[in-house]
Amino acid sequence: MNLTAQDEIAVYVEGVRLALAGLPPATRDELLEDLPEHLAEVLAEGGGSLTDRLGPPEAYAAELSASAGFAAGGQPTSRYAAVTDRAARHRARINQAVRGADVRVGPLLGYAKASEFLVLLRPAWWVLRGYLAAMAVAFMFDGNSRLGLMPRLGGDDFAAVLLLALGILGSIWLGRRGTPTRKWPRRAFRLATVYLVLFALIGFFEVDSAAQRDGYSEVGYTGWNEFTDVRDVYAYDGDGRLVSGVQLYDQDGNPIRLGEPYCEDPTSGMSVPSRTLGYPHCPEAAPYHPGDPSAVTPPPDASTPGSPAPSAPEASPSGAAPAADSSSKPPAPSSSARPPAAKEPARVG
Repeated sequence: MNLTAQDEIAVYVEGVRLALAGLPPATRDELLEDLPEHLAEVLAEGGGSLTDRLGPPEAYAAELSASAGFAAGGQPTSRYAAVTDRAARHRARINQAVRGADVRVGPLLGYAKASEFLVLLRPAWWVLRGYLAAMAVAFMFDGNSRLGLMPRLGGDDFAAVLLLALGILGSIWLGRRGTPTRKWPRRAFRLATVYLVLFALIGFFEVDSAAQRDGYSEVGYTGWNEFTDVRDVYAYDGDGRLVSGVQLYDQDGNPIRLGEPYCEDPTSGMSVPSRTLGYPHCPEAAPYHPGDPSAVTPPPDASTPGSPAPSAPEASPSGAAPAADSSSKPPAPSSSARPPAAKEPARVG
């Protein structure tokens, strides 16, 4: 900014200050706090001098005075003006403390004031503000309590990109216009900024917390299917023995969760958490127990329909019994399936 522009801003601010001489000092200081910055933005937009754009300092001061609840002569226009004046005094003390901190922190950043460094970050803040605004809109209207990296509405990627672009462009447009000069629009603008900052902090911790959780993606079942009523899983080996501590996974290594890890206490009849790892959750409620013949798959029997019948031994031409194969000894048949003994032929003497 050249020296002529600085002089014009200083003259205009001083004219407004003189026109507000009848107001309480705290109220006057609050109204003039952001005025130089706003006037610099007005000059940067072009289109004439400050008087051409905003009118004479006296008229501009009258608007500021009316927005604060005071008449042109400094008299309160309502009974709440005294309360407003006391609040203005408190805000003036807070602003003074902030200005002091601004001067003390500035040298640490290499500037006379920290605000000079923050001015350089304005374009980055405009982009970030638009992103946060798009995320907040998606969070409020999508009904999804989980935060992601894109402002999705209904899970649509195109809508997410469109909403993000509108948010960023709208934020840059507001940043180019500057802070509103009127009281209530300025307060609404600042409250919206505070809301976005809080939303960003909460969202940051939410995303960080989700990243710290384990990476298991459970295989779930929605609606009714054959697994809807499954409360526990019991695995048996080939001999009918119950296997404990069984873990189920799908082809991608994701754990399969069926049922609930709760067992019914036979004494109280209440559901208590299971103390076992894996399946079954409640071993004592197994449908089959070791030794139960119904839990063992019976071996194929010769009497079973459809099984091949054993071939009869072939007799040798000499009439002698065939020699037994020492390398293969078939198991002895059970008494129920044992064929009747053949009669020995009579010997001819």
